[in-house]
Amino acid sequence: MRLASDGKVVVLAARTVEALEEVRQQIQAGGNGGVAEVRACDVGNSEALTALIEEVASTHGRLDIMVNNAGITRDGLILRMSDKDFDEVINVNLRSAFVASRAAARPMMRNRFGRIINIGSVTGLMGNPGQANYAAAKAGLVGLTKTIAKELGSKGITANVIAPGFVDSDMTANLPQELKDGAAKMIPARRFGTAEEIAHAVSFVASDLASYVTGQVIVVDGGLDM
Repeated sequence: MRLASDGKVVVLAARTVEALEEVRQQIQAGGNGGVAEVRACDVGNSEALTALIEEVASTHGRLDIMVNNAGITRDGLILRMSDKDFDEVINVNLRSAFVASRAAARPMMRNRFGRIINIGSVTGLMGNPGQANYAAAKAGLVGLTKTIAKELGSKGITANVIAPGFVDSDMTANLPQELKDGAAKMIPARRFGTAEEIAHAVSFVASDLASYVTGQVIVVDGGLDM
């Protein structure tokens, strides 16, 4: 919604489109001329994800911004974590970002402009008990992003990581209140962040204002990572 309000044509993609359709309608009804489209796609399926990106670039004649925001959790202590739980998280949270970035790089290079934005996590910088798979995926995003920045920087393409801390979201809504209260006490800001605060950071690195910002991890966590 933030990128649409910035004047971008937004294509929303997820496995199920019901929630995305609601967002699309909110964007279209916003009164600021926002345009949004919805596509069904399992980002864990490399062929489908590549085809989606190629179709969007072909339909619109260009692809300027790629936000890799898909994420799942399969939490468990490392002694109890199965290979399947590890691999599923790596596939969705890390491999999909690689596949999407590879596909997006081609139309971005043709236009000599691009913004690749990977949504990481402070967990990838700090580690977190019970999240070896999630932390590994988010840490991997940092190395992937820095490499993309070095490979594609001369083509007018930037790549950055936005690393949120605790954010009020569907993922944290189911945490026990006691756990959320304890987490808030660890944050210098003494609260969870909001989706809007993460969106502000995404909007900045997607803009022309950030044309000289690349290969960076921008932490938006209320000070948790200090």
